[in-house]
Amino acid sequence: MEICIIIPSYNEEKYIERTLNSLINQTLAPKKVVLVNDNSIDGSEEIMNAFAKAYSYISVVNTKETSQHLPGSKVINAFNVGLKHLNTSFDIICKFDADLIFPDDYLEKIATVFEENPKAGMVGGFCYIESKDTWVLENLTNKDHIRGALKAYRKECFEQIGGLKPAMGWDTVDELLAKYHKWEIQTLEELQVKHLKPTGNTYTKAAKYKQGEAFYRLRYGFILTTIASFKLAIRKGKVSFFLDYVKGYLRAKRAKKEHLVSEEAGTFIRSLRWKGIKSKIFKS
Repeated sequence: MEICIIIPSYNEEKYIERTLNSLINQTLAPKKVVLVNDNSIDGSEEIMNAFAKAYSYISVVNTKETSQHLPGSKVINAFNVGLKHLNTSFDIICKFDADLIFPDDYLEKIATVFEENPKAGMVGGFCYIESKDTWVLENLTNKDHIRGALKAYRKECFEQIGGLKPAMGWDTVDELLAKYHKWEIQTLEELQVKHLKPTGNTYTKAAKYKQGEAFYRLRYGFILTTIASFKLAIRKGKVSFFLDYVKGYLRAKRAKKEHLVSEEAGTFIRSLRWKGIKSKIFKS
């Protein structure tokens, strides 16, 4: 299967060389890698250009987004710029971060899953972060979820969900919409990807209400938002985040922020979430 990769990058000179080295050493080579330099002010562009010069399937696109690192919108706007420059056919489209080290067989193994399971709409491994001289699972989500850092989509699924939404929560709405359209999400525990920069460590104070806003825009409703906010705050180890998330939801509701999904999809999402909560309660 032909794989194309888009990597948005903002000030990633410390990491991007290791990411690209791990991709050029894959047992299954990508057809195309588009590097999107999003207004970086460090040495990222020079590193990207060196790889593009050395490898014909790597190209660099420069764009100027906001320098403010808000979760969701910045990275997906950059991704969409790269998508417009992807003038080639493909079977699988990947959105990867620029601070990852992939195992050598990563692309080969996800391609095998897509080939063997025609219902697989999204496939991915797991992010691991360094802690006390060892690599441990970056445990911010359930194991049935693919982290936003390493998304891979079947082309048909990607098109059916309408691509990626430039908003906080994009890496949840994509999976929910995929399930709504009857695609399967498949994760591979054996694919351990080193995440060199832990999630969210560059977010500003302006981003603190964005998670709650995302819950509103996904049509969770207040009760589900409260449950999800508490769970996420506990996982992040900061209970104060709970109030930020709930405030973000209420602020978005008052402002009547545009929803990311239709009413019908919202009904499906709420039902899916409640089924998940009930299954965990009765399982325990």
